[in-house]
Amino acid sequence: MDITIHSAMLPQDDPDAALAFYRDALGFEVRDDVEYKGMHWITVGPAGQPETSIVLYPPEATPGITDDERRAITEMMAKGTFASINLATPDLDAFFDQVQAHDAEVVQEPTDQPYGVRDCAFRDPSGNLVRVQQAAR
Repeated sequence: MDITIHSAMLPQDDPDAALAFYRDALGFEVRDDVEYKGMHWITVGPAGQPETSIVLYPPEATPGITDDERRAITEMMAKGTFASINLATPDLDAFFDQVQAHDAEVVQEPTDQPYGVRDCAFRDPSGNLVRVQQAAR
C-alpha cells in the first residue's frame, strides 16, 4: 500500500493569531484560507513540502459534537491539553530564536533529552503544544 500523510488538524480559536504564529513565527506558507458561516479554516505548510499541510480549524465546526463536548474542548484548549504536533528542523537553536522573537509562549527551551533527542516546545495562540526536535543530519 502506498499512503502518505496529507494533513494534520489543529484547532484554532483566533484565526488572526493562528495565522501570525504559523506563518510569521514558524515560517509556514499559507495554502488556503476559507471563511464559511462565520467560521475560519487556514491551511499552512512548510515551503517545499506541498504534500504535507496543517489545517487550523474552528473546533465548533466538528460534526456531531454536543454543547458539553464543545465546552470541554474549549477548556482543554485553554489549558493546552487538547492537541499537539511534532515538527523537526535542521537548526533547532536558530529556529527557537526565530519563534521566540515573535513572543511565542515558550514551554521548553532547547534541551538534550535523556532518550537522545534535542528538542524545544511552544504553545500556539490556541494552546496547542508545538514540539520541535533537531532533525537528524
